[in-house]
Order: sequence, then C-alpha cells, then structure tokens
Amino acid sequence: MRRVRNTFTVAVAAASALALAACSSQGGAQTQTDATDQSYVIAMITHEAPGDSFWDKVRAGAEQAAENLGVELRYSNNPDGGQQATLVQNAIDSQVDGVAVTLSQADQVGPAAQRAVEAGIPTVAFNAGIDDYARYGVGMYFGSDENLAGRSAGERITEAGGGKALCIIHEQGSVSLEARCAGVLTTSPGSENLQVNGTDLPSVQQTIGAKLQQDPSITHIVALGAPVALAATQAAAETGSRAEVITFDLNADVATAVQDGRIAFSVDQQPYVQGYMSVQSLWLNLTNGNDLGGGKPVLTGPSIVDSSNIAEIAGYAANNTR
Repeated sequence: MRRVRNTFTVAVAAASALALAACSSQGGAQTQTDATDQSYVIAMITHEAPGDSFWDKVRAGAEQAAENLGVELRYSNNPDGGQQATLVQNAIDSQVDGVAVTLSQADQVGPAAQRAVEAGIPTVAFNAGIDDYARYGVGMYFGSDENLAGRSAGERITEAGGGKALCIIHEQGSVSLEARCAGVLTTSPGSENLQVNGTDLPSVQQTIGAKLQQDPSITHIVALGAPVALAATQAAAETGSRAEVITFDLNADVATAVQDGRIAFSVDQQPYVQGYMSVQSLWLNLTNGNDLGGGKPVLTGPSIVDSSNIAEIAGYAANNTR
C-alpha cells in the first residue's frame, strides 16, 4: 500500500508541476484561455448508470479542472457498452480536442476510443480498463488496479479471521467489478459472488437479505459501490446477520457509516482525482506537448479508509471531493 500511495503522490506532484509551469510563464496562475488564446473542448464519456452517486465525484473533479484551465467540458454517459461507444463516435464527429473515456466494457468501447486516437484526438482512459487501454492505442490511464484492490480487501478479511465473504456485483459485465471480486477470492478463499441490479436498490437489499438468511456462514459482505454498501447494512440489520460490511468507494453516507461502525472500511479509488487528472493531462498535451504515455497507468488507489483515518477524510467526502 505504501508503494502504491507513493507512486500516486509522485504522479500528482509531477502533473501539478507541469500545469503550474505551463500556466505561469508570465507570472502568476493563468487559465488555459489566457495562456494560449484558444479554447479547447474535452469530451468525457463514462458508463455511469442512473442513480449512481459515485460519478458525481468524477464529474466534480473534471469540472473543477475544466474551470481552472479554461476548458469546455462535455460530459455524457450510458451504461450500455454499445451506446457508450456511440457517444465516443459522436465526440469524434464533433471534432473535440480531447477525449477521456471509461472502458468498463472494453470490447465494445475500446474500438471507438481507438478511432479517436487514429483521428489524431488526444485520448486518455480512466476508472475502468486498466488491462485493456493500451491495446486500443490509448496512451494514459488513471484509476485503481482493481484486482490489487480486491486482494487488499481480501487480506484484511482473512487477517480479521473472516470465514466466507459475499462479493456483490451490481453491474453485469463490468470488468472492473469482476476484477475486484476475483482479487477478493485470491486472498479470501471461499468467497462467493452475488449478482444484483444496482439500479434497483430495494431489490439489492432484498436479494442480499435473502442470501444472508439462506447462508448464515457468511461473515463478510463486500459491496463494490457506496449505495450497495448502505443497502447491505440495512439487509444485515433486518435479517439479524452479524456479517461485517465492507465496501469499495466512498461517499458522505459511507463515511458516516465507517465512523459509527456499520461499515468496517472502504477501499477508495479517489474518483475526484480521476476526473481532475484526466482533464488536466489532456490540457497539458494540448497546450504544452506533454506525452500521454509512459507505459504504466497512474494509480489513484487502492486507498483504505477506516476508523484510523476517517476523521480527517469525512469532511472531504461531505464536500463531494473524496
């Protein structure tokens, strides 16, 4: 974990230094428009599903970067891989200056991202597709190593004497979520996956509750998103299960649940940073010729949030920046 955090800190510092250098040649901070007398348009296309608050933080980070740098941000989303690919093609056809895209369903969206690269549009991937972005010619990736994150969660479950973990996949076909659960299984043998419909939280709660009643040997519930984690805490309470809830990702409600002990810990990938750095890196390429590459992804996680550090992080979560 120390190695991952240090790598991320160095990457942030380097990117920030480049941004400051590009902006301060005339003394003091300038927007991109001030520095280049040209306005750039960057398209951000994600697989956001309706009601998933996770993406609020991604978008907040991207919008803050766009405001700081004088960039026009065009955000669009669709959880269907084919429809998301169409959104990427629409961005290409509208001749945007840069593209930031998630590759949750890489086989469908990756070829569209490759067409953007081939059209000469600087393109970065983020959040999903760490194992796929390079094969589509995309030069840079911002996000968490999801298998590593899953292994980290599984290790903590095992160290705590956990028996059987139930890993909740709330989005069918998502390579990131599947990688998380695969990582959990690696370090917490005997874990089991449960597929739910993440867009229907009452159904999620009922499905988890039914599973807990059916299998009292479950000691841990691994939610892969904050809204699902909160549904899991309700399911455990209603069924009388003593299974401990852990989650990936963070929001204000999860931060509160970590503080009061209803959730043991969160594996945070820092989505605000993913949105911010995706826009910033494209701006640096467009205005300063910085390469979108280097051969390795920029890791924004995993970062563990638990009782030891939640006090200092909760305020940022409430502000929708962590």
